[in-house]
Amino acid sequence: MPFIPHFPPHVPTEEEIVLQQMQMGEDFWKSCPVKGVLAGGAGFVLGGAFSLLMGSMAYDVPVGLGGQPLSTLPLKEQMRVQARELGGKMWGSAKSFGKIGGIFSSVECSVEALRAKNDIWNGIASGCMTGGALAIKSGPQAALSGCAAFAAFSGAIDLYMRKDERPPADNDED
Repeated sequence: MPFIPHFPPHVPTEEEIVLQQMQMGEDFWKSCPVKGVLAGGAGFVLGGAFSLLMGSMAYDVPVGLGGQPLSTLPLKEQMRVQARELGGKMWGSAKSFGKIGGIFSSVECSVEALRAKNDIWNGIASGCMTGGALAIKSGPQAALSGCAAFAAFSGAIDLYMRKDERPPADNDED
């Protein structure tokens, strides 16, 4: 069947154009790469903040310069040494949390899109893949342990988060 153009051609209205642009924006923010980047960025920020909080309550005091006790150094030097050490710990935690958040979110979004379902098994599978990926450099046994631990943790969190979605029990009097 030959293509027969419609005359006059359909010219989208301003409302149709706005709706189409809104749909494109929504599709962009729901895409797996964007979700992964956002979760990785949020994990980075929260990891750094968590490390700052925990580091401010740490009892281990860094050794001063040249093996000299920190308490014998001037206050300005003590502050500089402690800030440098805390900054290093913050950077390490931020990178770790960002990596975990980015990998987990990207994998979970991909698994959900692949299965076309939103259930607890997406989180469990994503947790397993994330834990295995993070521990793969340490060998297959560590990867399997990481898979099991992350899957169990993800499953527990998903169960907790979904507890309000379950229908009430038959004997519920409320």
